[in-house]
Amino acid sequence: METGEDFGPWLARQLKLAGKTQAELAEKLGLTRAAVSAWITGRSTPRPTVMADIARALGTDLGTVHTRTTDTQAGLPVTWYHRPGYPDGGRELGNAAAFAFDADVQVLARETCQNSLDERLTDNGRPVRVRYTLHELTGEHLDAFRDAILWNDLFPHYAAVSELAGNQKVGRVVDAGVRDMYEKGRLVLLRVDDYNASGLTGDDYEDGKFAAVVRRQLESLKSGRSAGGSYGLGKATLWATSALGLVLINSTLSAPHEGRRERRVIGRLELPWRQVDGRPYAGPAWFGRPDPDSPGAEVARSWWADEETVGRLHLSRDSDEPGTSFLIVGAHDVASLEADASDVDDENVEEEGDEDTRDIRRMHKRLVQALGRDFWAAMTGGGGRLPLLEVSVRALRNDGEVVVEETKVDPSAEQPSRTRALRAFYEGTTVERLTEAGQVAVRNVPLKLPLSGGAAGGTSGIHQAVLLVTEAASDNDRPINQVHSLRGNRMTVKKATVPRLPLGTNPFQAVLLAGEAAGETAPFAKEAEEFLRAAEPPEHDRWGQTEELSLRWSPSAYRRIEGLTKEVNNAVRDLVARPRRSSREGGEVLRKALTVKSRPKAKVPTGPVIPVLDGLDATIGAAGEWLITAELSIPRGDEIVPMVPVALLDVRSGGRPKLDWAELEAVDGCEVEDGVLRFAPGVRRATFRGATDVTSHPVRTALTRLVLELRAGKGE
Repeated sequence: METGEDFGPWLARQLKLAGKTQAELAEKLGLTRAAVSAWITGRSTPRPTVMADIARALGTDLGTVHTRTTDTQAGLPVTWYHRPGYPDGGRELGNAAAFAFDADVQVLARETCQNSLDERLTDNGRPVRVRYTLHELTGEHLDAFRDAILWNDLFPHYAAVSELAGNQKVGRVVDAGVRDMYEKGRLVLLRVDDYNASGLTGDDYEDGKFAAVVRRQLESLKSGRSAGGSYGLGKATLWATSALGLVLINSTLSAPHEGRRERRVIGRLELPWRQVDGRPYAGPAWFGRPDPDSPGAEVARSWWADEETVGRLHLSRDSDEPGTSFLIVGAHDVASLEADASDVDDENVEEEGDEDTRDIRRMHKRLVQALGRDFWAAMTGGGGRLPLLEVSVRALRNDGEVVVEETKVDPSAEQPSRTRALRAFYEGTTVERLTEAGQVAVRNVPLKLPLSGGAAGGTSGIHQAVLLVTEAASDNDRPINQVHSLRGNRMTVKKATVPRLPLGTNPFQAVLLAGEAAGETAPFAKEAEEFLRAAEPPEHDRWGQTEELSLRWSPSAYRRIEGLTKEVNNAVRDLVARPRRSSREGGEVLRKALTVKSRPKAKVPTGPVIPVLDGLDATIGAAGEWLITAELSIPRGDEIVPMVPVALLDVRSGGRPKLDWAELEAVDGCEVEDGVLRFAPGVRRATFRGATDVTSHPVRTALTRLVLELRAGKGE
């Protein structure tokens, strides 16, 4: 049986909720006020025969008084509290923090899974388990859920926002979400559950994790030094992914609050400023039990719900393990419209699926992809080390109808080469050089840590990060020739292609373990962890110049990261370079032992010939630039026409926007002069590299496709 709250604090709260005094309860029970006071202060407890009288006085059943695992339903009911408009007339037309991220389930997966990793309970050594559930409601199931969240009380606020939709971005999103629900008769819920995590501990209003998530913006109270977040922005992705701006929360606490641990429930709504019945409202609203200590008992606080209530709110948890469930109401995935059509199973998508941002099959697949790409290392164990994370994704409809079976994200399937490399490091089976297929080479690379406090120059210590390199497992293991960099929480932070690789390099994948990810014995691991965390922007997708880095270290501290990148690229190039054979080795000996009949030479055509693009490898760099490596085949001829490589963005209609080159360099068989490729006579193949100038990109690179053209250039 669940252990309830101590009788005294529980009874005091019930009296507040019911608006009763100790004297009124005593009178109804036929006892003295001193007897009731003794119960509340813990000096005594009521006799079993009095418990039934207390239950009747509070309007509840005897079991509730005995177990005290929930509040009575008497007194102030659960309701919505909308923050009043500011007295000075100020208006906030949306939560600015939500604009730091796109309405993208892959961004949501990255931020929420990172938060769960940061809140993992470490004492038991077990991983944090995270489950993503997509749940589409229609018909009577949708009606029942709307009744549970008191939709009729919310609708006037949504209607007021819709009236402003033409002039305001958040209003347009909300209006579209409401219209989709009514016109298509559906609502998509996306629930994120974590287990073996700390839960939202602390008071409703004072400093603590609950208040940081539910009440405040730009506050981060993470549990450990290796935590991923530091800006307090990640939680905004929950509300950004909701077209209705609504998130419900059910938390099981690792440390009790008010003597309780289970089913701490609250809801938060993010809407822009609005007027309802002539009264202005500032923006946010909370779904909870009115706090009797607030003025007029208007402010809603969290409440301890019963199993039936959390079931109606679709917030039931699988166990009593600590952790939190976030329910995103009206989930949509705008970024899915930019996804490659090949990423979607056409047989399982409805006719309008290509334009549907609420298709739960597509969202399921994109969640699995993102989790495998960003958290493969956290899900990998070996050599006696358990994974830090286990993740699964499922999709349901209405009363348990399975749309997509629960998929447990497998790091060895999503990132086979890197998973193999990390396991080899954990198991101590790495080698110094790659000589056979399947091997993993290891190399230490230095990160010179700067002096803190604004001191220019000088080094406080040298951290030895760990570089792992192995061959790419298959053609599906793409993009190739990249380094995934990570630190203590083992979430991939930075993905970068290694430039200037030797020609003929076999496809490979690499991993950089920095900070505490490099191991407990790595020198200056804690200092490197702190330094690299400060070098991450809110997106946590790279290491570079940040304001915090400048303030805590120096304006030039970011150059230490540039130095680390240079060391990593040099080490990779050395490890993947093919060893040169001497003239005595097999190939040369065999050549001399054979007699090969030569063919008559073909007649070389006269006149100019034009090189042809024969191969192209393109990736997106850390700064958002396109990085390309192009191979050209050149017909036989006595003159080769100079060519100009032109980078264009693919568009559905109209002219293709042209991008500028930030860098263009020859690799083999050609030279670059003022953006023109020139070729020596007789060359049959050529290779060059390029990087586009990000400032010439009209839109974010991840949302574009690149077209490379070769145009005949001018001679001398």
